[in-house]
Amino acid sequence: MPLLDRTHPRPTAQAPAPAAARESRHVPTAWLALLATPLAASANSPVLILPDMADSLGIRTATATWLVTAFAWAIAVGTPLMAGLQRRRGLGSTLRLSTALIVAGTAVVAVAPWLPLAMTGRAAQAMGGAGLVTAAMSLAGSVRRMGVITAGFGTLGAVGPLLGSAIASTASWRASLAVGAVALLALPAVMRHADLSAPQQSSPFDGRGAALLALMATALVLIPRYPLPAVTASLVMAALLALHIRSNPTGFVPASLLRTRAFVLSAALACTFATSYFTLLFTVPQLLRDRTGWSTSTIGTGQLVALLAGSVLSMVLAAASARMSRPRVLTILLTAGALAPLTAVLTPWAPLLLLVATLAVFTTSAGQATLAVFATQAAPTAQRPTAIGLFNLCYQLGGAFGPAIAALITMGD
Repeated sequence: MPLLDRTHPRPTAQAPAPAAARESRHVPTAWLALLATPLAASANSPVLILPDMADSLGIRTATATWLVTAFAWAIAVGTPLMAGLQRRRGLGSTLRLSTALIVAGTAVVAVAPWLPLAMTGRAAQAMGGAGLVTAAMSLAGSVRRMGVITAGFGTLGAVGPLLGSAIASTASWRASLAVGAVALLALPAVMRHADLSAPQQSSPFDGRGAALLALMATALVLIPRYPLPAVTASLVMAALLALHIRSNPTGFVPASLLRTRAFVLSAALACTFATSYFTLLFTVPQLLRDRTGWSTSTIGTGQLVALLAGSVLSMVLAAASARMSRPRVLTILLTAGALAPLTAVLTPWAPLLLLVATLAVFTTSAGQATLAVFATQAAPTAQRPTAIGLFNLCYQLGGAFGPAIAALITMGD
């Protein structure tokens, strides 16, 4: 049995709730949503303006997609790192560093004349945004509040491409990449209500474990671009990380967390749902083009409405889940998650593909809300920021795998 951190004893039934848990109830849900959800809009804002970005930087459009890859990489790597910072240094340090990264990254993107510098700015924005998301989700405390956050992700993710295009047409593409900075408007309210104190830590920082996890996440994110070397590197890093966890079970990736069945199942389902969602997000428009005579604008509008409907439904399920048993919630998620790809493959009527988009975003948004709570409730209090970070890492990996699978599907048609 792993040793418990003496400074964070396991609470008993009679023990009062930790200060952070008490304070988190007083942070209004709307502020938590504002703190977290602009990251989704920022991630998707380049989708329709990549040619403009490429022309401005003097590169090919295909090369400009590295800005998207850099953003996805920084979210994947930054999420567990920011969770580790919150676990050791407290919420205040995490919010301050995240703010500095977003401000610095936005300033760099605003003036960068070269792609590598712009990628650095985007990575800083993403890592800072990952810290804000980790903070918001750790303060949520309930499935209903988590559902508002994840539904906001789905909504802003859906409108992100159109929002980015609109800002680019009225101002510039650089301004469209600054939408994530809107999250900073929530900081005063969150810092006023939340417990910002640093927890007491007696163990040294596990730098090797953090580095191995970051390298493994990097290799996984690069699989869509460099499949064979990235898969090889991922397996090597996974083996090294497993050996490290075995020798240091209370380090950056706690062995006790990986032995917690509820956490592992929740994280695996989140990755599966996210992979399915991002695969269908890129596949459905192509299928509609192939099976209908709809224009690009009609397809875009139809998918936007479908995604917004799914986001609203996910918030409804998150709110209702407090009155439902866990098996029933999982049954709904698994059923909707299975129906989405099956409908895409088997439907003879093309407009039903819009229902596929609704089911996909409903499953991943509602799943992220409910499964995140299941995962963190299964972890000891001191490890809950780490649980949030690793859970979100699994979700973000779905965002890397999904588009690659979609590309294989569309190329095979």
